[in-house]
Amino acid sequence: MKKVLLFILISVFVYAESTFSDPKPTFDLPRKVAIQLYDSDLKKVNHNLSTIYNILKEYPAESLKVVVITYGNGIRALKKDYDKDTLARIKSLMEYDVEFIVCKNTMETMKWTKDDFIDDVEYVQAGIVELIERQVNGYIGMIAY
Repeated sequence: MKKVLLFILISVFVYAESTFSDPKPTFDLPRKVAIQLYDSDLKKVNHNLSTIYNILKEYPAESLKVVVITYGNGIRALKKDYDKDTLARIKSLMEYDVEFIVCKNTMETMKWTKDDFIDDVEYVQAGIVELIERQVNGYIGMIAY
């Protein structure tokens, strides 16, 4: 019986420890994730927002940076006239310092202006180039489906 109890206690202790790889994420060396969003399908966008919430739950806030880079049809998800509930989730993520970036090339193609988009998004000329440069600077690139 004592061996079983000891095994359970050790298992709980090992499970309770973080499973982060070395080097562990810290304030000075945070995990950096760049998520590309190029589809505005409501279910897909909300699934990806849920994924971001899951990432945020696992890492201490000071040890994580998340950026969502939108281009192509994906920039629609950041327009003021998109689904109100989804926009509320996006704004909530912004309060957790998740960055949302809009591709100006796509904006120009669609003839949209900054006035068409929610507040506090950032703009870059080419979303795909921003994704490449973030990866060069240590971000882990993720494709949002």
